[in-house]
Amino acid sequence: MGIMACYILIFALLFLSWAPFLALAQPFKAVNLGNWLVTEGWMKPSLYDGIPNNDLLDGTQVQFLSTKLQKYLSSENGGGTVLVANRPSASGWETFRLWRFNETHFNLRVFNKQFVGLEDQGNKVTAVSDTVGNSQTFQIIRNNDDRNLVRLQASNGQFIQASSETVVTADYVGSGWNDSDPSVFKMTIVSSLQGEYQLTNGYGPDRAPQVLQDHWNSYITEEDFRFMSENGLNAVRIPVGWWIASDPTPPKPFVGGSLKALDNAFTWAQKYGMKVIVDLHGVQGSQNGNDHSGTRDGYQEWGESNIQETVAVIDFLAERYADKPGLAAIELMNEPMAPGVDLDTLKKYYQAGYDAVRKHSENAYVILSNRLGPADSKELLSFASGLKRVAIDVHYYNLFSDSFNSMNPQQNIDYIYNQRASALATVTTTNGPLSFIGEWTGEWAVQGASMQDYQNFAKAQLDVYGRATFGWAYWAYQCAANHWSLKWMIENNYIKL
Repeated sequence: MGIMACYILIFALLFLSWAPFLALAQPFKAVNLGNWLVTEGWMKPSLYDGIPNNDLLDGTQVQFLSTKLQKYLSSENGGGTVLVANRPSASGWETFRLWRFNETHFNLRVFNKQFVGLEDQGNKVTAVSDTVGNSQTFQIIRNNDDRNLVRLQASNGQFIQASSETVVTADYVGSGWNDSDPSVFKMTIVSSLQGEYQLTNGYGPDRAPQVLQDHWNSYITEEDFRFMSENGLNAVRIPVGWWIASDPTPPKPFVGGSLKALDNAFTWAQKYGMKVIVDLHGVQGSQNGNDHSGTRDGYQEWGESNIQETVAVIDFLAERYADKPGLAAIELMNEPMAPGVDLDTLKKYYQAGYDAVRKHSENAYVILSNRLGPADSKELLSFASGLKRVAIDVHYYNLFSDSFNSMNPQQNIDYIYNQRASALATVTTTNGPLSFIGEWTGEWAVQGASMQDYQNFAKAQLDVYGRATFGWAYWAYQCAANHWSLKWMIENNYIKL
């Protein structure tokens, strides 16, 4: 072999060994493909329009005021005993979370997580059961003229009545809607969820598969990857739910098909020279109680008992995509919420998830999301420093806090250049994990801002967030709310990457 051939061989071997690192020569300029494989109602409200009774989806929180007594139904002590109707105002014990059985029948979950039901062999209404069955299922019958007036029919065919403040039974057989009727209640909807669970269970098994398939096929297409690559983006962060690992037959009410859509994304990314960050956005039990976690009713219940099943999802994703040239990273969990997710449990999971990825790939980055809520932004740095090819994910929004509501445009921009820059520097280390701003957006709490104000705000964020050593990802690519949509922001000259 000639000297030149030897040089070529050595260069080739060096290139192959360094190629994975060279792939990240520049930090990522990415966008989140939110509301694609994990739906969020606010981003495309019309997706939920075809659901019957669509203001009563899973997780909707409701309160019931007796029109006769003018007192609220309440689960005494928050659950574990009887229902009463003696509260002049409503709070946690007077609030019920719906589990939707069908468009008219529901289970009612109380503050301490038990379900309302009929006591055995009787008509007294209690909240003692930890599981649901026929006796915990009620039909909510709404008045045709005022849909906030309701009657609750129990499994015995009779209606719940508040005959006195301390006696709530299911033994009323009348049919009127008079205010003096003890079985009539004024229902107040306190809050609602619109996520993947609400969508699929709302449409039901006959309609949901086609609704989701049509959405996946049209919301993000190959044309979008071409648009992204032509406008300065080099990666996508794709939120997925835990149920993708059971495709094509995930547990009900989720429906199969999202895995094929994710496969398509890898194909399109490779064609247009882009990278993919797969983000486990929703985990079993819910890590934050938000609708985008795939939760049924908003309770945050992910914990140590869920680690094994969550690692199995990471293992599935890593095995499937490890050999894809487009794979940049796998994010082990999106936005765990403190204090519900404690730090020791999270580190235990992150270590196991990291090991699962490394079993299939030495090159893919593993992204560790910082906790939201009362948590130290530096709390993962020491742990992550012992791992290879990892990044810490932080999310920066000038929203969701009263402190932003009174800021004018310049104050928001100053906040980016000062507080955000300082916060980013805190999680950006020389020899430890890389820093990643996995979510940010061009929207803010300023009312009546001009186009120039928006442009300046976006530029400030690009200036500062460009210092993140792994890069950033805008939320989101498409959204009904224009300033949340990077595609709209680009097409309308609000942002230049």
